[in-house]
Amino acid sequence: MREIAGEGVIVGLDEVGRGSLAGPLTVAAVALPDDPQVVGIDDSKKLSPKRREELAGRIEQVALGVGIVHIQPDEIDSCGMSASLRVAMGRALEACRRDIKARSKAKGVDAVLIDGNPVHIHENEKCIVKGDGKVACIAAASIIAKVTRDALMCELDVLYPAYHFASNKGYGTAEHIAAIKELGPSIEHRRSFLGNILAEQQSLL
Repeated sequence: MREIAGEGVIVGLDEVGRGSLAGPLTVAAVALPDDPQVVGIDDSKKLSPKRREELAGRIEQVALGVGIVHIQPDEIDSCGMSASLRVAMGRALEACRRDIKARSKAKGVDAVLIDGNPVHIHENEKCIVKGDGKVACIAAASIIAKVTRDALMCELDVLYPAYHFASNKGYGTAEHIAAIKELGPSIEHRRSFLGNILAEQQSLL
């Protein structure tokens, strides 16, 4: 991390939910200390749910700062995914900056590391391809984002059990798509993502 971003406070950002049909886009921003290190951090997709939750708790304990932001389906429909992602990362970085200030004497963020393409939210922003498997602070952000969003989707499953959000987390499984065709979308669905599905539903009416 230091060899990539240099000295000072470094924040890693990552998102989850970009390709789902329902639920929010969730972005987390995490600044980790040089010591203590959180052993076992990796790309959240490579970890079991139990291990993710264990690591998320440890990350929250030792982090210099954490910021979490959700962009809701109606905002995604209105603004599009690219704009929503940039807004979410900017908000998450600002939330992390405030948390850093509350937890320590640090005055600001010196560098931002992102998994993926540039979003231009910081003057010292660096993008690392597959960074969630290479850089600890990005991996930590991926874990926090995944655990937070998964918990939210399980809460939505209680409200909308027919869509099976607890198991599919809003993604387009066959069971989920069948439920949309039968029942139509809920307010938690991204209508801009459902064009073909809704067209097929209408053809069956």
